[in-house]
Amino acid sequence: MLLQHSVFAQENQNGDTTVKKNRNIFQTIKKAITRSTADSVKQATVLSTKSETPFLEYEDKIIRHIFIREYGFERTFSDTAKEISYFGTRWLNKLHRNTREWVVRDNLFIKENTKLNPYIVADNERYLRSLSYIQDARILVQPISSHSDTVDLIVITKDLFSINGELNSATARRFKARAGDENVRGMGQSLFVTTLIEKNRNPRFGYQIDYNKNNIANTFIDASVGYSTIKHDLSYSMETETGWYVRLSRPLVSQYKHLAGSILIGRNESKNVYNFPDSFFYKYQYTTFDGWAGYNLDVNKLLTKKLQYKKFVSIRFLKNQFSQSPFQTAGHYNFRYDNRQAVLGGITFFKQKFYKTNYIYGFGNTEDMPYGYNVALTTGWYKQADLKRFYAGIDANKYVYTGNGYFIQYFLRTGAFFKSGMQDVNLLIGTSLYSRLFLYRNLKIRQYINLSYAKQFNRIGLDPLNVGNSFGVRYFRADSALGDVRLSLYSETFFFLGTKIFGFKFSPFAFGNVSLLKPEDRSVTKTGAYYGLGGGLRTHNENLVFQTVEVRLAYFPRKIDQNSFKLTFNANLRFKYSTNYVRAPDIIQVNSNIDNIVY
Repeated sequence: MLLQHSVFAQENQNGDTTVKKNRNIFQTIKKAITRSTADSVKQATVLSTKSETPFLEYEDKIIRHIFIREYGFERTFSDTAKEISYFGTRWLNKLHRNTREWVVRDNLFIKENTKLNPYIVADNERYLRSLSYIQDARILVQPISSHSDTVDLIVITKDLFSINGELNSATARRFKARAGDENVRGMGQSLFVTTLIEKNRNPRFGYQIDYNKNNIANTFIDASVGYSTIKHDLSYSMETETGWYVRLSRPLVSQYKHLAGSILIGRNESKNVYNFPDSFFYKYQYTTFDGWAGYNLDVNKLLTKKLQYKKFVSIRFLKNQFSQSPFQTAGHYNFRYDNRQAVLGGITFFKQKFYKTNYIYGFGNTEDMPYGYNVALTTGWYKQADLKRFYAGIDANKYVYTGNGYFIQYFLRTGAFFKSGMQDVNLLIGTSLYSRLFLYRNLKIRQYINLSYAKQFNRIGLDPLNVGNSFGVRYFRADSALGDVRLSLYSETFFFLGTKIFGFKFSPFAFGNVSLLKPEDRSVTKTGAYYGLGGGLRTHNENLVFQTVEVRLAYFPRKIDQNSFKLTFNANLRFKYSTNYVRAPDIIQVNSNIDNIVY
C-alpha cells in the first residue's frame, strides 16, 4: 500500500507522461523524525515532587464522584487532544483494545463518599503506574464550587500498546521469539507464547506459555499459570528444563492496606535435550511450594494520626524437594541442588514515601522514586539437606532525595546461620547514586554510581561470592572467579537524545566497572582485579509494551573462560525502580540485587 501512494503519473504541458514523487512518503518520514525542544532541565525535573503534594490542600474533603478517563497509546499524556500519528498507527489501533473502565476502577482503593487522604490517593496513583499495561496515570482533584467540603476525582490513565513481541535469536541454527498480549481485550490479563527452534536440540522445537490475570474481582490478587519446555536450568542457565507453575500473589499496594502475600507451587525437571555426556549433564527433578503472608499493623492508627514508622509482620514456609538430584553434587552441600525447607518470620519497619520524577530509567515518563527508610528483620528455622540451623538476618535501606535532584540509596544486608557458632555469614554494604539531570543544549545527561563491599565468613552451604552479577562486573562470566571478599565500583553515564524516530527515543551510554575479589581461604595478596569497559545504546517507545532494547559492547581486559569483547543484545529489559513496601522473609543474597537496578 505504501508503494501505491509513493508515485503517480501526470501529463505535462508537452503531453509527456512523467513520474512525480508523492510528497506523502517523505512527509511521513519527516514527521516520524522529531526533535523535542519543549523539554528543559527545569521542565524535565518539574516532576521531582513529593507524590502526595498535589492532594494535601484537599485533605479530609469528601470524595463525591470518581470519574475514569482512559486514553489509548496514540495519545500524548501531556495533551490528550493531540494524537500521535506515525505510519501504521491506524492499523495498530485495530489490534489494540483500550483498558476498560471497570478494570481501572477495580484497581482503585480510593472510594466515593469517604474523606480524601493525600497519601492514599498518592499510593493509588503510583500503583496504577506500576501496572504492566499502563504507561502513566494521574489523579486530578476537581473542587465543587457549591460544596466547599466536597471534591470530585478524575482518574486518567494512558495505555501502552499491548501487543508485545520479542526476538531473542534469529540464525540459521537457532530461532527464539516471544509474542503475546499484555492486556487481552483490555481486561487486565496477559497471554504470552515463547517458541524455540534449534538444530542442536532434540526435540528441536520447544515452547513456553504464560497467562496472568491482574487483580481478580477487586481483591488485588494476581493469578499466574505457566508451562514450559524451555525453562533455564539450575546448572548452565540453558533451556533444558520442563516445568509448570501456579501462583497467587497480593502485593501491599498501599501503606494503608493490611494484607499481602503469595502462594507458588510448581514442578521442574531437567531434560538432556542437547545430548550432553552423562558426566556433564545434571539430571534432577524437584517440586516447589512457597507461601507467605503478612499483616500491616497500626493501619487504623495511620488513618487518625501520623506515626513515625509502620510495622509489617510476616511468615513464610518454603519447601524445595528433589525427587532426583545430580550425582555430581553428592557428598557436599550445594544450595541450588539440596532439598530445602524453611519456616521464616519477619518484621519490617518502614517509613517510605515517593517522589514523582522522570529520566531515571525511563525516557521521560513518570517514575516513582522512594525516600525514607525500610528495615526488615528476618529469623527462623532452615533445613538444607540434613543440615538444620537457626537463621537471622537484616536488610536495611535508606533512601535520600537531596532536594537538588540527587537520589541516593544506602544499604546494609547481613545474615547468618547458627549451629555451634555462626555459619554462612553474609555481609553486603554499599550505596548507589543517581545524579541530578544535566542539560547540554538538547541533550539530557544523568550519572549513576554504585559502590559495594561484600564479605563471607565460615561458608558451608551457600554459594561463594562471584563477580558475574550487578554487584561485580556486569555481564562477566567466569566460573573460576570465586571468593569470600569483594569490593566493586560501577559507573555509568547515560544520555537522553531529543530526537525521536517513529516514537522511539534513544539513550547512548558509557560505563566502567572494576571489582576486586579475594579467593576463598587465600591471603589478601592473592586478590584479583576484574574490569569491564564499554558502552552501548538503549531505545524505547513509551507508547508500546515492548520494553527497552539495549545493545551493549563490553571489553574485559582480564578474560577468563570468555573473549575479551562481548556484544550483547537485550530486547526486553524492564527498567523500573522497585517500589515495594515489603517482601517475603528470605535469606540475604549477596550475588543478586533485589532492587532491579540497571543490569
